[in-house]
Amino acid sequence: MSTSLQPVHALVPGANLEAYVHAVNSIPLLTPEQERELAGNLFYKQDLEAARQMVLAHLRFVVHIARSYSGYGLAQADLIQEGNVGLMKAVKRFNPEMGVRLVSFAVHWIRAEIHEFILKNWRIVKVATTKAQRKLFFNLRSQKKRLAWLNNDEVNAVAESLGVEAREVREMESRLTGHDMAFDPAADADDDSAFQSPAQYLEDHRYDPARQMEDEDWSDTSSANLHEALEALDERSRDILQQRWLAEEKATLHELAAKYNVSAERIRQLEKNAMNKLKGCIAA
Repeated sequence: MSTSLQPVHALVPGANLEAYVHAVNSIPLLTPEQERELAGNLFYKQDLEAARQMVLAHLRFVVHIARSYSGYGLAQADLIQEGNVGLMKAVKRFNPEMGVRLVSFAVHWIRAEIHEFILKNWRIVKVATTKAQRKLFFNLRSQKKRLAWLNNDEVNAVAESLGVEAREVREMESRLTGHDMAFDPAADADDDSAFQSPAQYLEDHRYDPARQMEDEDWSDTSSANLHEALEALDERSRDILQQRWLAEEKATLHELAAKYNVSAERIRQLEKNAMNKLKGCIAA
């Protein structure tokens, strides 16, 4: 084959996408015999020139596949670039003894890279993390017959078709119809629109001086009430609570039963009564 083809790094989809598409479409396709020869040279002899020619001859297929993902609002050039990465991975792993054409083998790798790119960049928050969710994400749009929300029969049909639960279909539909929102208001936002930004109603109050003082007062009051309530208990009940709840090595019911020469059930009753008295004193 001719070695006058452009190098791979010269064919990178950029600002002029039309020029790139024209360039890759002008690269001749490989005949089955040429592909088999190049694949053999790469597989058995690690011939990098053979790999280069195989990649270049299949760039047009990446463009064709990437165009089917144009509905996700991502740059076509980025989708093509990721698909090219998948193509190169496929060429590296292609075994000429499998008896299939490279394009059939590479489709999986091209789509896998594009899928990964879409899932990482389509939204700020990931919408699909498991294998089942990924399958649902890329198939739900094609399964929907109209723009409105799916009814129960349609949800069940999609769930059965994709082998998932109906609730997963509902959840994914909700994710797909949602949209990202900036946390802070835009610089030119008016008072009404700025008030609707999450920064206005998702404030972090942990470091608010008034909130901190309120929490400290509540903690001090609760601690004082607890000590006062403990002092109001009889000596045995107070000892049972201290041994059961406040000691580093907590005593068992049977240990305390042996100490006070009563049954374990009696110790449990005394503990329960003492806890109720504490709750009543603290809440008062």
